[in-house]
Amino acid sequence: MFNSVFLDVSTEKAITCDNGGNVQRISCDSGVISVQAALYGRADNQTCSRGRPANQLTNTTCSQQGTVDVLRRRCDGKRVCELNTVIVRTSDPCPGTYKYLETTYICNPAIRRIICEHSLANLFCDDGQVISVYGADYGRRDRTTCSYKRTARQTQNVDCYNPTSKVAESCNGKNSCIISSSNSVFGDPCAGTFKYLEVAYTCQYPV
Repeated sequence: MFNSVFLDVSTEKAITCDNGGNVQRISCDSGVISVQAALYGRADNQTCSRGRPANQLTNTTCSQQGTVDVLRRRCDGKRVCELNTVIVRTSDPCPGTYKYLETTYICNPAIRRIICEHSLANLFCDDGQVISVYGADYGRRDRTTCSYKRTARQTQNVDCYNPTSKVAESCNGKNSCIISSSNSVFGDPCAGTFKYLEVAYTCQYPV
């Protein structure tokens, strides 16, 4: 049913100029995001240069350490990811230089599952294949997912975000895996909000 398919995937790139907290949006029409590289800083004097004086563009070896790790934690395994540049601007790698966020990513074929709070996630593959988790989040990103019979108060917090490695730790390398979508497993990132577990994985033949 869920055969692992190896396809040529194209590399996508998103560039967002840092105008005090612009939002970068990356997305996949099919499959899920896999961040390959990310730069917050400046690597050339042309990108995001319009209207900027030359002295803000001359440093082309400016980069914030750890940017790719932030992008991977936030975006890997998702179909759509929106990220404010404020999140990666943890310090200023080059004062006086006008910076931008550049993200390089591919769209990997994947199985996506959403499991409402208090339910069980049943991940499985065909015989002979094993689970490989791309990414998982426990929280809430919109007001409609897992909203049936829930009050407006329980679904209004859409900035409830908790990336987790626990699904990968529990399920990777297994043919099937059951995990509870609950605070007891993942903690409670936003008390009073009805949450859900979002998982993206693929089925592979063991190496």
